[in-house]
Amino acid sequence: MTILFYCFLIINTLAFLVIGYDKYLAKKHKRRIAEKTLLSFVFIGGTIGSGLGMLTFRHKTTKTSYLWKFWGIVIFQIGVLYLLFTNGIIPFK
Repeated sequence: MTILFYCFLIINTLAFLVIGYDKYLAKKHKRRIAEKTLLSFVFIGGTIGSGLGMLTFRHKTTKTSYLWKFWGIVIFQIGVLYLLFTNGIIPFK
């Protein structure tokens, strides 16, 4: 269980930093990080880091198409967790 915690900590920290770096690139008018890459971090578990990065850096918070995809992934993840917990695959302690 400890290894899973550190994996999520690392992916969320990376997601936070990538959002911040993309905001930096946007301000400097440089080549940006693809939305597909940013959303990939969300999909593999960096939801909290990406969300905090969006709020902290005020990045991607007004882009409707990105927000739809972000929240779609969040809802999907909640659904998967619900199914895993209710079917006893992940025991609730």
